[in-house]
Amino acid sequence: MTAAPATPNAARTALDVEEARGLIHAGLRAVPGWEQVAIRDALGRVLSHDVIAPHNVPAHDNSAMDGYAIRTDDCQSGTVLTIVGTAFAGNPFSGIVGDGQAVRIMTGAMVPRGADCIVPQEDAQADKTTVQIPPGRKPGQNIRRAGEDLALGEPALSAGKRIGPAELGLIASLGIAEVTVYRRLRVAFFSTGDEVASIGKPLAPGQIYDSNRYTLYGVLTRLGCEVLDMGVVPDQPEALEAAFRDASAAADVILTSGGVSVGEADFIKEMVNRLGQVAFWKINIKPGRPMAFGKLDNTWLFGLPGNPVAVMVTFYQFVQDALLALMGVSPLPTRPTLAARCTADIRKRPGRREFVRAIVQPGDTGWAVSPTGAQGSGVLRSMSDANCFIVLPETQADVSAGDAVDVQLFDGLT
Repeated sequence: MTAAPATPNAARTALDVEEARGLIHAGLRAVPGWEQVAIRDALGRVLSHDVIAPHNVPAHDNSAMDGYAIRTDDCQSGTVLTIVGTAFAGNPFSGIVGDGQAVRIMTGAMVPRGADCIVPQEDAQADKTTVQIPPGRKPGQNIRRAGEDLALGEPALSAGKRIGPAELGLIASLGIAEVTVYRRLRVAFFSTGDEVASIGKPLAPGQIYDSNRYTLYGVLTRLGCEVLDMGVVPDQPEALEAAFRDASAAADVILTSGGVSVGEADFIKEMVNRLGQVAFWKINIKPGRPMAFGKLDNTWLFGLPGNPVAVMVTFYQFVQDALLALMGVSPLPTRPTLAARCTADIRKRPGRREFVRAIVQPGDTGWAVSPTGAQGSGVLRSMSDANCFIVLPETQADVSAGDAVDVQLFDGLT
C-alpha cells in the first residue's frame, strides 16, 4: 500500500469533497490476513473468500404453495382426479403420480415423481378422495426448481461481502458452519490538547471533558474494528511523537481528534510531516474543514478536528468508507439520500459543502426536514437529536422554508 501523493498546494488549499475522497481511496487495499470463524461469530465481518454452494438450494423441486401435485396431461375440462396420498415438507410422497391421480401437497414439500404442476388448493374442488382440476394448467406452475436459489458449485456469497442477518441465514441454509473472513481492522485513536480532560478527573480552569474518544469508540466498535484507546495526549511534541510511534507500531489506522487546525499549539501537522506522508490538511466542508489524511510507515492516519460534531461529520463522510475498504468490503455501500421540503430558513454562503443536522419525517405532501436547532460544531446534541444531514452543495446560497433539499439519512451511514 502506498499513500496518495500530496499535491503541491494540498497543505494550503481546501480540497473539494470528491477530490478528498479520491485521494483517500487511491491507495487503500484490504488489510492482509484472514481467519475461520463460526457463523454465529461472523456477523459484521467481511468475507475474504467466496462462499461456494456445496449443493443446490433448494435441494429438490418443491411446491411453492399448498395444493395438489398433478400431471398436466390429465388437465381437461371437468377433470376429476383420484387423491392417492399426501406430501409434506420433510416427509415426501414415496410413490409415483400416475394417470388420473393427484397428491395432496404442502408448501415446501418435494414434488412427487410423475407430477409436473402444482394446483393451488383455492383453485380446486376436493373431497376426501377426489379433486376436480380446472383447465388451463401448464407444466412447471407453482414449482420451485432445484438450484433455483443457488446452484451447486456456484458462489453463494462473494468475497468482500459484509455479513448481515440475511447472509447468516443463507450460509446456514447451505449447511456451512464456518466461513473465512478478513481479520479485524486494528484502529488506534487518541485525543490531543491540554484543554481536554479524561472522565473521572476534576476539570482545571479552561478544561473540558473529552467526548470525542467515546464517540469514536462507538462508531469503531459498531463497525467491528479492534480498537486501541490511547487516551488523551498533551500538546507536547515528545508526548505526541511517542503516541504516534506507538500507534503506528500497533495499528492499521490511527485516528486523532484535535490539533489539526492552525494554531500555536497544534503540533500534529509538524509531527506527521516529519514522521510520514501527508496528502491534505483541509476539506471544503462545514463543519470539519481542518482534517488531515496521510500515512506513517504502513499505518494510515486520519487527523480529525477537535469539535465534536466536526468529528462525526468527517468520520461519516470520509473515514468510515476508508475503514470499510481496508476491512475488505467491496463494493462500498452507497449513501441513501432523498429529496425533502425544508421547513425552516437556513443561512448559507456559497463556497463550502455544508452538513446540517436535521430531522426528516413524513409530511402532508411528502418528506419534510427540519434543522435540529443550534448548528455549532461543538453542539453534539444537534447530532443526538438528528436522524439525517441536510446536504447543501458548494454552490448553494440561503435556503428558504419550502425549498427542496437533499437529505442523507443516518440509517445506512453505519
